[in-house]
Amino acid sequence: MVLLRRLSWVLLPLEVVLVLCLVGGVRVPGVVLGVAEALVGSLLLAEGLVYLRLRRRGLSRREAVAELVPGPVLRLLGHELRLLASLGRWVARRPHGTDGADGVFPHARDQAALMYGFAFVCVVETVGLSYLLARRPLVHGIVLVLDVYTVLFVLGLHAASATRPHVLAGGVLRLRQAAHVDLRIPLDRIASVRRETLFSHERADGELNLAVGAQTSVTVELTDPVDAPRLFGAPRPVRVVRVHADDPQALYGALTRARTAPSPAPGPPPRA
Repeated sequence: MVLLRRLSWVLLPLEVVLVLCLVGGVRVPGVVLGVAEALVGSLLLAEGLVYLRLRRRGLSRREAVAELVPGPVLRLLGHELRLLASLGRWVARRPHGTDGADGVFPHARDQAALMYGFAFVCVVETVGLSYLLARRPLVHGIVLVLDVYTVLFVLGLHAASATRPHVLAGGVLRLRQAAHVDLRIPLDRIASVRRETLFSHERADGELNLAVGAQTSVTVELTDPVDAPRLFGAPRPVRVVRVHADDPQALYGALTRARTAPSPAPGPPPRA
C-alpha cells in the first residue's frame, strides 16, 4: 500500500503534465501517451484489487479508502464534496447540523454581496473566454469546464456558509466557516466571551480568526487549547477564537447564559 501511494504521487502529476501539454499544443509522441495511460490504468486496477482485499479483512469503506489514498487528498476531496452538497442544501433551504440545537446563529449575510460579485465576474470571464477560444475546440472545452467549476466553487463557498451556521447544542459551541472549518468547543473550556467588533486581524500563534466580510464580532477565550485542523489536516491548537454572526448580540447572550450555572432552588424555610 505504501508503494501504491508513492506511485500515485508520481503518476498522477505526470498525467496532469501530459494533459497540460496537449492543451498547450505540444506534440507528445503516441508511445509516451500509451505508456502513461497504461501505467495509470494499472495503478487504478491495483488499487481496486487492494481495496477489495482490505474490505475482505473487515475494514469499512472509509477505512479501506483511507489506507489507499493519502490523507491530504481525502481531505481536499471531502472539502469539494461538501461545497457541492451545500449548493443542494442552499437551494432546498436545509441547514446542516441544526437539529436539536439550543441556538442557531447564521453568519453569511455580510459576505453575500461580495460573493455574488465574484460569481458575476467569473460568469463574465467564462463568456469572454468562450468567445475567444471558439476556434480551438479542445482548449475551449477544457477551459469551459474549469470556468463553470469556478463559478460553482464560488457559489459553493457562500452556500456552505449559509447552510452551516454556528450552533450551540449539548454543552458544545460549534463554530464553522464555509466547508473547511468545523470547530467544536466544550462550554467548560470557555474562559471568557466578549462582544467586540474588529476589522483588522494579525496572525498569531494560538489564535483563529473566522472573519466574515473582513470582520469579527465575538471573541472567545479558552482555558485550554482546542485543535482546529487546517485544510490538509495539520494540527492547529488555538486558545482564542474570533467569529462573526449576523446577530452577534444573540450569540454573545446565548453563550453568557449557557455558561452561567443556574442558582440553586431555595429550600423550605427553617422551622421555628
